[in-house]
Amino acid sequence: MRLRLAALPLLLSLMPGLACTIAKERPARAFSEATGGEALERIFWKEIQAANWNQIDRVIASNYVGTAPGASLDRTATLDQYRQWKLTDYAIGDLKTEMNGPTFIVTYSITLNGTAAGQPLSSPQHMMTVWHQHKSGWMVIAHSATQP
Repeated sequence: MRLRLAALPLLLSLMPGLACTIAKERPARAFSEATGGEALERIFWKEIQAANWNQIDRVIASNYVGTAPGASLDRTATLDQYRQWKLTDYAIGDLKTEMNGPTFIVTYSITLNGTAAGQPLSSPQHMMTVWHQHKSGWMVIAHSATQP
């Protein structure tokens, strides 16, 4: 009986650790739930795929600047470009995130499956997105896409 009582504190101290390792981590499903650059980027592409233009419109800053192969894009041109896309699938790889104060810089490669104005989307591409935290939440302030 004494052995059981002596083991009880040990067992109780292990239980919180077991609960943490058993519970599955739930990925963020909305921009407001994102806690890092990777989550922000994955939600961004999920919203593009779902054509949730109101959500995309909310996270692209008014002073946004972007570059794409052969073009510089402002906010309006970028939104117009995305609205032409029919993204069926995508895969993100080689993702790296750097944080500097209230800013995330996310670099990665992406394979896009779908069309833009009836033409196949260029793939793969190398991307860089700069997310900045504002009072209203995280916003994209800059984005660059290049082809290897």
